Amino acid sequence: MQDLDFETIAARLAAYSFPAGIDGVVGIASGGIVPAALVAQRLGVGLKIVAVNYRDETNEPRFSEPRALAPAPDLKTWRRVLLVDDVYVSGKSWHAARALLPAEVEVLPFVMKGKVDFALIRDIEGCVRWPWRVYN
Repeated sequence: MQDLDFETIAARLAAYSFPAGIDGVVGIASGGIVPAALVAQRLGVGLKIVAVNYRDETNEPRFSEPRALAPAPDLKTWRRVLLVDDVYVSGKSWHAARALLPAEVEVLPFVMKGKVDFALIRDIEGCVRWPWRVYN
């Protein structure tokens, strides 16, 4: 597991070219909450949370597929959003979260690390130790 310090993440976010016209950020709980807050602050837009998960605190699956753990947020007038998570590996959590959001909203994926169009980190292989998480 590779350590990634907050200063490096903040510098990468400051230099990142986000897509234009983003009305808000939706973070996928629980791993995407801090990344989504950082992105929303960087873009100066609102933040909502969608609670979708299938792993426990030790990253072990607790369900066979991701489940909604709370009602989806009301996006009101948002028409183009970034759906943010910490990582994108299989895409299961991201797709489950997307399915909870209104179909008429354009939803773009943004992750701290992964293989999607909008990813902050593409140059690190393997797992990352995020500075906002507690590890055993």
